[in-house]
Amino acid sequence: MGVTDPAGPVMDRDEVDRALARLGAEHEAIETSLLALQDHAGRRLLEGAELTGTTRERWTTADASISLLWAYFDAYTDALRSAREIRARRRWSSREDLVELTELLRGESVTVAGSATATANAPTLLSAAGRLSERFSLAALVDRMNELYATSLDMVVTADAVWSALPARIDLLAAELQRTRTLAHSVGVRPGEHPAGDDLERITRTLTRLREDVVSDPLTFWIPAQGSSAPGGGRPDTAVYDREARALEEVRREIDAVLTVRQDAEARLIKLRDVLSRADRTLAEARTARGEVLAKIAATEVPVVSGPPTALQEQLATAAEYRRQAQWHRLSPLLESLEQKAEDELLRARESLTAVTAPLAVRAELRGRLDAYKAKVARHGLAEDPFLIERYDAARRMLWSAPCDLRVAEQAVLRYQQAAAEALRVPRVPHQSGPEDRRGPGA
Repeated sequence: MGVTDPAGPVMDRDEVDRALARLGAEHEAIETSLLALQDHAGRRLLEGAELTGTTRERWTTADASISLLWAYFDAYTDALRSAREIRARRRWSSREDLVELTELLRGESVTVAGSATATANAPTLLSAAGRLSERFSLAALVDRMNELYATSLDMVVTADAVWSALPARIDLLAAELQRTRTLAHSVGVRPGEHPAGDDLERITRTLTRLREDVVSDPLTFWIPAQGSSAPGGGRPDTAVYDREARALEEVRREIDAVLTVRQDAEARLIKLRDVLSRADRTLAEARTARGEVLAKIAATEVPVVSGPPTALQEQLATAAEYRRQAQWHRLSPLLESLEQKAEDELLRARESLTAVTAPLAVRAELRGRLDAYKAKVARHGLAEDPFLIERYDAARRMLWSAPCDLRVAEQAVLRYQQAAAEALRVPRVPHQSGPEDRRGPGA
């Protein structure tokens, strides 16, 4: 077998037939891929879109690459057709035919002419800047087409994935936003009047800008998959969308709270009035009790009872006015604040009553203790003991006199307790008519 330069050894007929079959299969596969790329929805969208930023730059390069792909494919088709024609001249190809086929199938026999525009837009696709044509072997040409196809398909698939994922979701969120805005206006939540209204305006602006950016520059919303070389490997970046969706959900919850206020406002106002009325009655009771304590208890510090807070009554009147005017967005926070303050006020009134009546409770406890010891003494048969009777009467006079000095009365009760305890500890000797001899016989 002879040798050609630079194609190498001359191929025999079987090698030529096998090479033509392989190249024919590759030709069909490449053609199918190019037609699929040509008809890809993402490519058609990219052609008709007004692109900006990164997407515009990459699409300019990808569009030039696709143009070069077709030029390469046409050159590949022509070379394959020429090889088939040479092989078809004779059933048994001559040596001259085999030399020509070897040069065509293995050598750099394919010349591809590129346009100046394609060269400018895809400078890395040609071997040197300024060259408008390039020579390839068929194998090298297939490798080049595969490279261009992969990069072009990656760009098209990525843009299409972002456009398929984000704009529709943004539109759905915008529709939900519009429903929420309508509901918010119905309960008086408007920009400049309620924080939720301001949030709705901000979300609206953000979603409008986000949709414009996604449509014009989808590639900036793509997160490539780490370590993946497959075209379109990665996922759309939904961080901004997700943040605004969460913000809208928070606004919806606040609007629901305002709606709940509209439904329950009357019942809550009635309950508020009841709590404040109970607090006022408790304070009035504490003031009455304070007068009683001052009259009945001496030498005791009795705390001053303050009057009912007028500020809460004014706020309650304001809340009722908000309800009459259907200003639910203002009524909602006011009711929450008032409910907490009313409970605090009722607790303060109860604590004040407890503090004022504490001396009376102490006196009652001392009276109870005194009577309990008297009953105990009586059970042990000491009710007629003159000393205990004297101590009991002294303590009782102090506890049932007005004003009662609690400190002195407590000391008197303690003296009675100590005397009773001492009497109970001493064994009682039964009364006898005469002395009894307990010595026994023979004493």
